[in-house]
Amino acid sequence: MWETHKNSLIALGVLVVALLSSVVIVPETMQGVKIRAGEPVYTINRFDPNQPFGQTGAGIYWRIPLYERIQMVDRRVLDLDMEREEVLAVDQQRLVVDAYARFRIIDPVLMVERAGTEQQLRSALLPILNSALRQELGRRTFASLLTPERGNAMTNIRDALDRQARTYGAQVLDVRIKRADLPEGTPLEAAFARMESDRQEEAETIRAGSRRDAQIIRSQAEAAAARIYADAYGKDPEFYDFYRAMQSYRRTFETGEGESSIILSPDNEYLRRFRGG
Repeated sequence: MWETHKNSLIALGVLVVALLSSVVIVPETMQGVKIRAGEPVYTINRFDPNQPFGQTGAGIYWRIPLYERIQMVDRRVLDLDMEREEVLAVDQQRLVVDAYARFRIIDPVLMVERAGTEQQLRSALLPILNSALRQELGRRTFASLLTPERGNAMTNIRDALDRQARTYGAQVLDVRIKRADLPEGTPLEAAFARMESDRQEEAETIRAGSRRDAQIIRSQAEAAAARIYADAYGKDPEFYDFYRAMQSYRRTFETGEGESSIILSPDNEYLRRFRGG
């Protein structure tokens, strides 16, 4: 049979190989960039947020062998992890920052033209992320990263990175700082000592203000008491004198823990309130 149909079988085999090499399956999670004679021409199954999943154009496509090829580009959200970098804040604090970004390829043809592959795109975006992070954190203090102001910094970094990523056909969706620590060793210990000194100074300022406020309140209370005594004396001097004498007798003659004796002449002026009236 081989001798009889040799040419036909060879032709059939070549036809099957050519047919198989002409068929490309583009899955839902991928975008296919058709490259014709080395030039990317258009995108198959391009990402479109308005198209529901399953209706985006994925499936079987044809190509001309040796003249056209299909390069797969991920259409999902991708990660860009930055190595731990040391950044100088505006308050001269050295920070060790660990950050990451999330991006999506929205123009695969432009990405293939400018970057080539997804890995090369990451290599191009990584120094841009480092630069944007340094510039933004260099305008802020270390303490601001512990407040809601950190969200504003992340938004500015994302916008700066997104502007550059658009030239590569990518869209940056989010940028986040996983960790922002002080370097280990002497700088960290010095920062802790400076923070402790600042807190002690702040506490002393608060205590001084409290002592000042207490003195003001005490002075106002004493003035009010003196005014009340003066008003009472002006209304009934005789009763006021009697009341004050009774208070003095109570403090003088009340029994304490020990035993004591007080000897006074009946004619003593101090005892005048005991002599009638």
